[in-house]
Amino acid sequence: MNSEASIAACATALRAALNRAAYQYYTLDAPEIPDAEYDRLFRELQAIEAAHPELRTPDSPTQRVGGAVLPGFTPVRHAVPMLSIRTETDTTPAGAEKFDEQVRNYLASEQRRTALKAGDARHRAEPLGPVAQAVLAGQPIGYVAEPKFDGLAISLRYENGVLVQAATRGDGETGEDVTQNIRTIRQIPLRLDGAVERSALSVGREQPEPSRNAPRLTLNPPAVLEVRGEVYMRRDDFEALNERMRERMAAGDKAAKTFVNPRNAAAGAVRQLDPGIAAERPLSFFAYGLGEVTPPADGGPDFQSHWQVLQALKSWGFPVSALARQAQGASELIAFHTHVAAERDQLPFDIDGVVYKVDALELQRELGFVSREPRWAVAHKYPAQEQLTTVQAIDVQVGRTGKLTPVAKLAPVFVGGVTVTNATLHNELEARRKDVRVGDTVVVRRAGDVIPEVVSVLPDKRAAGAPEFSMPTHCPVCGSDVVREEGEADHRCTGGIFCPAQRKQALLHFASRRAMDIEGLGEKLVDQLVDGNVVRTLPDLYRMGFVSLAALDRMAAKSAQNLLDALEKSKQTTLGRFLFALGIRHVGETTAKDLARHFGTLDAIMAAGTDQLLQTPDVGPVVAESIHTFFAQPHNREVVEQLCAVGIHWPEGEPAPAALLPLAGKTFVLTGTLPSLSRDDAKALLEAQGAKVSGSVSKKTHYVVAGEEAGSKLDKARELGVPVIDEDGMRALLGGSGV
Repeated sequence: MNSEASIAACATALRAALNRAAYQYYTLDAPEIPDAEYDRLFRELQAIEAAHPELRTPDSPTQRVGGAVLPGFTPVRHAVPMLSIRTETDTTPAGAEKFDEQVRNYLASEQRRTALKAGDARHRAEPLGPVAQAVLAGQPIGYVAEPKFDGLAISLRYENGVLVQAATRGDGETGEDVTQNIRTIRQIPLRLDGAVERSALSVGREQPEPSRNAPRLTLNPPAVLEVRGEVYMRRDDFEALNERMRERMAAGDKAAKTFVNPRNAAAGAVRQLDPGIAAERPLSFFAYGLGEVTPPADGGPDFQSHWQVLQALKSWGFPVSALARQAQGASELIAFHTHVAAERDQLPFDIDGVVYKVDALELQRELGFVSREPRWAVAHKYPAQEQLTTVQAIDVQVGRTGKLTPVAKLAPVFVGGVTVTNATLHNELEARRKDVRVGDTVVVRRAGDVIPEVVSVLPDKRAAGAPEFSMPTHCPVCGSDVVREEGEADHRCTGGIFCPAQRKQALLHFASRRAMDIEGLGEKLVDQLVDGNVVRTLPDLYRMGFVSLAALDRMAAKSAQNLLDALEKSKQTTLGRFLFALGIRHVGETTAKDLARHFGTLDAIMAAGTDQLLQTPDVGPVVAESIHTFFAQPHNREVVEQLCAVGIHWPEGEPAPAALLPLAGKTFVLTGTLPSLSRDDAKALLEAQGAKVSGSVSKKTHYVVAGEEAGSKLDKARELGVPVIDEDGMRALLGGSGV
């Protein structure tokens, strides 16, 4: 095949790929490839057609704006075409400077003068207007900078202030009538009211508020008004929608499905033949421009700038983005691009860039259009947050708390400003829902500091016979059993204090104040002990010697001795503290105390079955199963035995069922400073007698124990009529009287 034929074949293939992608994106609202991949293919085709104009065809994606009209929708011919704007491929702030330079260069170019001499109707006739003359004289160009929304473009037509029609962009010339669906969006006014101060329509930056004595001049909506804007879905609304879809799917609704992204969900809602479905989806709207408008000669507004247009839109009741700004020259465009980039991940909606528009309408007319794109506007994108890559393997990582997370190992891809090689699959259910398999071509997304994730799979590119992913039955780190509790999505390693992946977390929890209370054993020291293999299991803490501790970085002799003293002191503890220190899943401080009180001895707890554990107050099936599973693991029992062997001990006693204790069933709240007891000591005394200690006052509270400087809890108790006692009153109750 000769080179000419090869180039022609390449152009044909690119057109086919782009047309398919456009059909999936605009018509079916089910995109197969990321925007960045589409842009790359589009630029490649543009380059071929620029070098070989004879290969440019009328149906080329470079010659059209959007997608085709779906059967079932009435076609709408746009009185003013809904044209797309050019995209600046330089995603750095320098792209703004490039656009400003292009605008200036064109105004002074021979190309413009040639177009005028040829009578090109898209250009204003000479001579240059005053704004253009000022720019050529060196004055900064005034712009309006706005966010580039990731939604669906819509044109709203109002006649005599009443919404009569809403249409999609379609191919730019003809769209689809979606009026009934658009009427479900509460942000879009069905009838226009309001007015705008004439002072707000002056050219240039925002003007000061008019004086109270100034006459109020209003701008009423024109007889014909077409408003251009974007229908989108907020991120929180999108998450809520997907959660509802998951609930319906779990209930067996085969018609329910989750959506890939907010744009997809919004576009699908607008283009539903059933308005009832659109009404169920939470859609929002931003206005950003005009189409056909009654001309000034017939009573329409005589706008001088795009900024004036935005202010008028707000006055007529349309939502306009608060991010929109006027900007003077390239430096302020750069500042806007940088500022929005920093705020992007915190915005309540998705954007993929910003848009710059020359503010003065006179200057827009001077600049005109090229290839159906305005020279006076540009979309300045940010680095793509989605890209295509392939899954090379699926590994399973074990977190600090024992959670197992499948992670896709990817062919390196540049996305969201960094090179990504790993993407989380969250859990087995999510991996299977997306049906990610080794060898798949996938769409990967990374937004800001968010962990990269696989968004979707291209199943038509999958190799035959690729096996489904399934979670291992044993921990890949320690070999312990892997379990998934009923009602939970996550799998967890049962190794607990034995599993090396959980070692640091286990040590920090074990040493915490409410557990073994080992003063001086903080995060940095634990990192050194584990990373240096000084401590492999919990009993190793008590086997450390002075020499090994003193050899650690930033560990002086006194600090080493203090830690050894703290470890020795911690050996004398309580059964409740020890149980809590083991880090058994679902066993908090209160549950640990209840278990110690109910069973009396560690051996009794370790030997208990789930039925016996369920007899402990507030221990339900999930907690009972977690305790039983923990002590069923031989390595966990071995660690417990070794901890006892190094000298950890506590006073054991006879079982004392909570129902038989003096304060059983009573709820206390502590507030203020008590004369002789810390709050923790008071809590321990109350719980030892079967009471519950809560952090908030309610109608179910039996007593509030108040000390000095008691605050809002005391006020709440008086408001609800809850008895208030002091420390002496509490001690009297502990003595068994007055209950």
